[in-house]
Amino acid sequence: MTINQNKSENKLTYAIKGRIDTKTAPELEAALKGALDGITELVFDFTNVSYISSAGLRVLLIAQKQMNKQGSMTILHANEDIMEIFEVTGFSEILTIQ
Repeated sequence: MTINQNKSENKLTYAIKGRIDTKTAPELEAALKGALDGITELVFDFTNVSYISSAGLRVLLIAQKQMNKQGSMTILHANEDIMEIFEVTGFSEILTIQ
């Protein structure tokens, strides 16, 4: 997994490539820690995400809970497989997905 971070004023975008699973989710969680201070808009670009496991979902949930207090979080360009995971787990009701 690779993470490209782009910060512009109060907006933080993460373009992720690869799999977000048990091995890589801690890396994403570490990237988010402290990075959300002062952020009002968090965006995850899932164009190149091929898979997300429960460990990855947990990281998204933690980020969503924090962003609920200080702004918004959006997931962009989730493919059909990722959308199916979001729908089966109920995350499609929790997350803003475009």
